[in-house]
Amino acid sequence: MRRLVAQRRIAFHKVGRSVRLKASDVDAHINAGRVEPLTASEVWTGLRSVA
Repeated sequence: MRRLVAQRRIAFHKVGRSVRLKASDVDAHINAGRVEPLTASEVWTGLRSVA
């Protein structure tokens, strides 16, 4: 979390020397990096297009 704040990749509030994060901002950051798993049919379709 410290790296994300230092790189300003996540929203935060500075209160004195403390850094505060909203739970909704953390959830949004996690969901932004989420990758949905592939289904078996999508894997086979992808393999056919390579060959």
